[in-house]
Amino acid sequence: MAREPVYDILTGLARTIFLAQGLRIDIEGQEHIPRSGGGVLAVNHTAYLDFMEVGLVGRKSGRNVRFMMKAELEHGIIGFLMKHCKAIGVDRTAGAASYARAVTALRDGELVVVYPEATISRSFELKEFKSGAARMSIEADVPIIPLIIWGAQRVWTKDIPKQLGRHNFPIHIRIGAPIPPAEPADALTATMRTRMNELLENAQRNYPMPERARWVPLRLGGTAPTLAEAAVLEREEMARRRAKAAGRTPHQA
Repeated sequence: MAREPVYDILTGLARTIFLAQGLRIDIEGQEHIPRSGGGVLAVNHTAYLDFMEVGLVGRKSGRNVRFMMKAELEHGIIGFLMKHCKAIGVDRTAGAASYARAVTALRDGELVVVYPEATISRSFELKEFKSGAARMSIEADVPIIPLIIWGAQRVWTKDIPKQLGRHNFPIHIRIGAPIPPAEPADALTATMRTRMNELLENAQRNYPMPERARWVPLRLGGTAPTLAEAAVLEREEMARRRAKAAGRTPHQA
């Protein structure tokens, strides 16, 4: 692995944070992260800081993973970090260019992180998947490596107070065998979602989940919203964002 000083510093910072919080990280399937060659790292999304666990998984196999991040962050300190960590800026108004950059990175042998759900799941269940990960895999002719993180939502997620101090939370990470690229993209996406759902169930097995906890899915005895209820909350959030961007109150949008 080539030295990347900025990436090295950020990795050290992440490890220090994990140590300070007392996170107990349990990983199964680390051998599925390739030590060389391109691949799409497909990850579930339940928390704001789950990217740090993804970075840790990459480093354990001697890899610096490449994140796809909002292009509007490409300025100031964040822009500096993105540049030196080879992040791929995603411009929603120029999606084809962002997609092409990701495919090029994959062909160049990089591990590119993709969140198929696009946004955080408030239900902590797998949402509907976008097809981007599968299309990238097929076009670049690289495998998809499914990865599930469970427990990170307890630290910082939507609609729940942050727990950034020392809490000793367990974090379960489950990594599946690489899925070969195979057309059509819809079928590959379905296969990826099935594999990730199996990994999610594995990660939840033997994880202590108190009854009626807000960070626990309803089907497991918690009080998180259902997928349908979470979808309504997400639509309301997007409406507020659009209204704010347009300088209107939500009921005027």
